[in-house]
Amino acid sequence: MIVLVTGGARSGKSSFAESLYKDKTDVVYIATSKITDTEMGERVKLHQKSRPKKWRTYEGNYGIKDSIGEEENYLLDCITVLTSNIMFDISKDTDYIDYNLQKKIENKVVLELENLVKEIRLKNYNLILVTNEVGDSIVPEHHISRVFRDIQGRVNQRLASLADEVYLVCCGIPVKIK
Repeated sequence: MIVLVTGGARSGKSSFAESLYKDKTDVVYIATSKITDTEMGERVKLHQKSRPKKWRTYEGNYGIKDSIGEEENYLLDCITVLTSNIMFDISKDTDYIDYNLQKKIENKVVLELENLVKEIRLKNYNLILVTNEVGDSIVPEHHISRVFRDIQGRVNQRLASLADEVYLVCCGIPVKIK
């Protein structure tokens, strides 16, 4: 089973996703954050405290299918961070990301996720993917922010088409939309 959980920042996505595995001990948490400053370090610590100690953690943005072991349940949190990490790895310090580079970034993100989904399906395991819905607000002023929003929106659409179920979380309330 592949489940996609989406919603705005601080909507309760991660808590809901983790609750779907509340009675499971054979869970792998795929963490995509990179600790680049004090704030991100604090965020990572809060996420670590929120999940059961028995869950195995795999950290990374590339080769995430390598997280798959003997456990039957996987939770990737979050695709939005994975996308931004890959985007900045590929675009480096570029001030303008043209459409060809945008497609390269999007396709790399989707390839990582498709490889993970393929392996999960092959083994008949379960995967919950957490992502942000980034298109519900104002149009960002900065080019790089607009590019990120557009790439993330397209990645989310492609993942939703692969998922068996999709949930939108708003104000801590999950609503099944697929």
